[in-house]
Amino acid sequence: MKKRNPELLPIRIYGDKTLQKKAEPVTQITNEIKDFIDDLVFTMYEKDGVGLAAPQVGKSLRIFVVDPLWYNEEGEKNPVVMINPEFIEFENQTEFEEGCLSLPEIYEKVVRAEKVVIKGLNEKGEEANYKADGLFARALQHEYDHLDGILFIDKISKLKRIFLKKKLNELSKTTDANGVNLRR
Repeated sequence: MKKRNPELLPIRIYGDKTLQKKAEPVTQITNEIKDFIDDLVFTMYEKDGVGLAAPQVGKSLRIFVVDPLWYNEEGEKNPVVMINPEFIEFENQTEFEEGCLSLPEIYEKVVRAEKVVIKGLNEKGEEANYKADGLFARALQHEYDHLDGILFIDKISKLKRIFLKKKLNELSKTTDANGVNLRR
């Protein structure tokens, strides 16, 4: 059987209601889920992201992909797929600037755990466990937040959000009455 080419998925932008909802667990890893994961990975690389969660492309599923070092390693791609992930451990805290494909041109410093341990399933349905630090740990936490309807700007001070209000209003104007992104 011929393998299908992955598709570029439209990124949902701030204001889209899918980004504010807690995603549903994946109950079975079907061929459709595997195809969706291929599309998610393809889209992450095409949009120069270090991670991408299902809600960011309009799917309320507890799936995300990350590959925080691919652009530093001469383009070598090693995507990590997490299905129904759970954090087991957090250690220390660090502050670092973050951005998000769903919040274009917005960057702010966010406090997150410096080291994490996470478990979930990979695209084959096998248990996957990772001990991570640095950018890998940050990317895992950022994408996991998307599964709970949390954006990185929800983790910054109210004062900083006030300064971002104009940009956020402009972004939310790019969605229709149902909160679906019109900027494709």
